[in-house]
Amino acid sequence: MPKGPAAQPGARMPSGEGIGSLSALALRDALARGELSAREATEHFLERIEKLNPKLGSFITVTADTALAEARRADDALAAGRPLGILHGMPLAHKDLTDVAGVPTTMGSAAVPLVPAGTDGPLPAVLRAAGAISLGKTQVPEFGLSSYSENLVAPPARNPLDPALSPGGSSGGSAAAVAAGMLPFAPGTDGGGSVRIPAAATGLIGLKPNRGRVPSGGGQRDLGQFVVAGPLAHTAADAALLLDAMVAQPNYHATSAAPVSGSFLAAALRAEGKFRIGVSTRSPFESRLDIALDPEARLGLEAGILALTGAGHEIAEADVHYDERYPDAFELVWTAPLANIPLPAEGEEKLTPLTAAMRRRALQRSAADLAGAVEVLRTFEEETISQYAGWDMILTPTVAMTPRPIGWYWTGDAAEDYALQCRYSPFTSMVNVCGLPAVTIPTYVTGGGLSMGIQLIGRPGAEADLLAVAAQLGPQ
Repeated sequence: MPKGPAAQPGARMPSGEGIGSLSALALRDALARGELSAREATEHFLERIEKLNPKLGSFITVTADTALAEARRADDALAAGRPLGILHGMPLAHKDLTDVAGVPTTMGSAAVPLVPAGTDGPLPAVLRAAGAISLGKTQVPEFGLSSYSENLVAPPARNPLDPALSPGGSSGGSAAAVAAGMLPFAPGTDGGGSVRIPAAATGLIGLKPNRGRVPSGGGQRDLGQFVVAGPLAHTAADAALLLDAMVAQPNYHATSAAPVSGSFLAAALRAEGKFRIGVSTRSPFESRLDIALDPEARLGLEAGILALTGAGHEIAEADVHYDERYPDAFELVWTAPLANIPLPAEGEEKLTPLTAAMRRRALQRSAADLAGAVEVLRTFEEETISQYAGWDMILTPTVAMTPRPIGWYWTGDAAEDYALQCRYSPFTSMVNVCGLPAVTIPTYVTGGGLSMGIQLIGRPGAEADLLAVAAQLGPQ
């Protein structure tokens, strides 16, 4: 989303559609200077949601009354001269995998009772403290399990670039909302690609931070330490602004990323650095599945290589190899939490076929099976980071195919559904297993108007470098 014209102190920013022309950063600045009220911003995005959500299914729940009340309090705080958070008055929304006080958390499942949450989860609490205003809860796959946002709770999330296609998952509703202008930006959570996949499908910047950087609020208990929250935005600067707010308070995790020097926003605005980048199209799933790039995915990768080379980076092939045990170990650890989901007596009957099948498999596995799989993944983490260490960044396609049609994954067989997901996104889950930061950047638009992009995987704790490179390639 391009930035709007710079506002002069004391001037009024445009209302209505003019608000939609602003980048998230420009909108934040206008709100902080009082050139635009929080109520005006909130009303604009609520109107966009009312207009577009019936076609796109981005939101499960819209909390308009609560949002307008919060906007009024934000405007009162500005008028009274009280200290403001770095996201003062900024509208956003949360995936329906994390608790927001007073709103039911469906987990994307018809099996979960609709009980309003008593308190905010860790991530909504941090962003509320930063001054953000939540407009509601967005569509997700059941329990965040899959890379497409379809469930039995509400209509599927659809891709604004082509509503017949999926925006991916599990942050599909949030990505679709940002891409369609229903939100200026949004937080997502990423346990196997759940920020990067929908960002790639909808033409956004999507950043998965380093393990422990941000409170995840991801729903399932995270046995593999895969999940971290990250921003979805139109520009690197907008993503960096949201990330600064997400890390502004302690996350209370024993495993935490090292502190950064300065802000992520400053790094994105400077857009500095020239890096050695290794290119790889190898996937850890290729030992079990035939992984092939669509022509559009290859064109996206080639466009990314040209753009990076033009920006002065050194690009060369990276000779990377992966442990052949990875696919089985990842699937076991990824689905293991399904065995511990507390369901009411009739809940099993209300699960989607994919969740029900994977839950049955999870319940049949032993503690020894799980321990063995975790050990494989920890070894994979060490070996992969060691291989990546010869480069400043590793470059891959983000996904291997164009966005998939709604309903494409479910063939009636859970194993085939999962295999299709792995073929669509064979380059993302390994980053979660390793705990590394990664960003997806749009690089190519197909003849049909779809977006394809690249993934850059950084060194441990190198989110600022990734944002700087994304800013070099993307709109400012």
